Amino acid sequence: MSADKQDRQALLDKANSLPLCPGVYIMKDKSDRVIYVGKSRKLKNRVSQYFQNSEKNIKTARMVASVRSFDYFLCDTEIEALTLENTLIKQHNPKYNIRLKDAKSYPYIKITDGPYPRLVMTRKRENDKGRYFGPYSGTSTVYSVLDTLRYTLRLPSCSRRFPRDVGKERPCLYYQMGRCIGPCTGNVSEEEYDAVMALAADILRGHTAEAKRALTDQMLEHAENERYEAAARCRDTIAALERLSQKQTVVAAPDTEQDVIGYYEDEVTSCVSVFYIRGGAVVDKEEYLSGAERILDSESLDSFICEQYRVRTYIPKTVLLSFSLDEDRTAALSEYLSGLAGHKVTLRTPERGPSKTLCELAVSNAAEKVRQFRLDAEKDESALVRLGELLGIGYPQRIESYDISNLGAEHLTAGMVVLEDGKLQKSDYRTFTIKSVEGTDDYASMREALSRRLDHLSDDEGSFARLPDLILLDGGRGHVAVIRELMEEKGLDIPVFGMVKDDFHKTRALCSEDEEINIAREKEVFVLLYKLQEEVHRFTVSRMEAAKTKTMTHSTLTRIPGIGDAKAKCLLSTLGSVTAVKNASEEELAAVKGISKADAARIRAYYDKK
Repeated sequence: MSADKQDRQALLDKANSLPLCPGVYIMKDKSDRVIYVGKSRKLKNRVSQYFQNSEKNIKTARMVASVRSFDYFLCDTEIEALTLENTLIKQHNPKYNIRLKDAKSYPYIKITDGPYPRLVMTRKRENDKGRYFGPYSGTSTVYSVLDTLRYTLRLPSCSRRFPRDVGKERPCLYYQMGRCIGPCTGNVSEEEYDAVMALAADILRGHTAEAKRALTDQMLEHAENERYEAAARCRDTIAALERLSQKQTVVAAPDTEQDVIGYYEDEVTSCVSVFYIRGGAVVDKEEYLSGAERILDSESLDSFICEQYRVRTYIPKTVLLSFSLDEDRTAALSEYLSGLAGHKVTLRTPERGPSKTLCELAVSNAAEKVRQFRLDAEKDESALVRLGELLGIGYPQRIESYDISNLGAEHLTAGMVVLEDGKLQKSDYRTFTIKSVEGTDDYASMREALSRRLDHLSDDEGSFARLPDLILLDGGRGHVAVIRELMEEKGLDIPVFGMVKDDFHKTRALCSEDEEINIAREKEVFVLLYKLQEEVHRFTVSRMEAAKTKTMTHSTLTRIPGIGDAKAKCLLSTLGSVTAVKNASEEELAAVKGISKADAARIRAYYDKK
């Protein structure tokens, strides 16, 4: 029997010795790194399936082929196993587990606390008195919602602060166009403004019908008391809400609040599509795609759902599923979600009627996402295969690309972007602030950045621990020679090529120390490398400019006696801009955490002299 078969048999024997109880299993590779975490109600049955000769899908088979050992934890209940599994996935970030956004990555809409509150986008949920709505699938959705609310309810979008700025300047063009209720005029009381913000909160919760009913009551009350202008404003807002409802995709009764989760898979790819239905309309949706490596199958769907809702502030009472879970898994999942939500959450798989149609719609959405992914992946894979052939290096699964950016001799910054299986991996992007180089020596800067990056290959885990299949440098043969010398010093043999640009700043060729490889006629390769070249340049320049802007902004405030970087940061984070600091009263400045009354007096004196 071969060594591989002996190892496989040993793993199967160990799996067959496990008990038939809930638990969590941890698969490890030859380097003892955690590559997959799963859970099961019957640990023995689930783990032993991996090492039997039964047919597996491609992703699972690839994962199992890398397994050299596994650990496990026994649990008393399936909900305990669900919780532990999520904790371990976050802790180890395994290669084959699907990655959801971290909680801090999701954007929220916040209604600020205090008089005349505002609607703002934020990624940070703080323990303050503000009201948070979301999270939303992305910032484009958030800004679309904010624009709609401001237009519909005629909320101010200016930078004025109320009541401080009431009556100080004449109303802006938005007020004159009827696009803002105009709190700056002094004609809108705090109570009236709060009533409008209450409507905004209702709409954000999906209670558009309730908002219309409240507005109708207000309109009738204003009319009875002969406040005709106020009644007309209510009437116009009701009409705007009607138009908003018509724009939304209405799929259920007006009081319906539920999420719909659809699942689709083929032999390589799977996708979960989630519809968020509020007030009977689809107000947001998300798709979670599991590509060539990430494992998202029917056995791990309940774990996926737990993680999906762990970061959300609101969970509806009903979640519709396009797939069936057995009774025990459904009960455990319902208990877990109910604990997060603070109310009972029911999960069900409808067999007929409108709810069944919604599930089918979600599945169709997931299937289309998979189809598009497969088309794009085939193009990318073909380009990567051809690139490997041109360079004579085999298939480059992970490509790291580097660029150097600076403003004169200041803010020397190296950027690194990562292309994995043809897809940009933004979570793996990094920047290096160059510390040891004087002047504008690109070669030395590139060497420092690569040296610091390659030092992390010895890390036990994380993206830096992974060996790239190809390194591309924004530069020519000189850059390649410097990095090849660095590789020899470190005992590494990673293919390194420079990206040679034409007069239009587009990559026309790749170069080693000795030769150029023309890619101008290799359309697929050219498009792939152009995408990579543009991305690394954009990323590096944006980070360098951000560092420069931060320095310039802080330097203005740090000219004031007694104000250093720390106090400047406190002022900017609280008041929002240098202009706001300049216009703030001495009392407002002293109210900023970290700013003393003496500091406030010096700041006020500094700007009063100008």
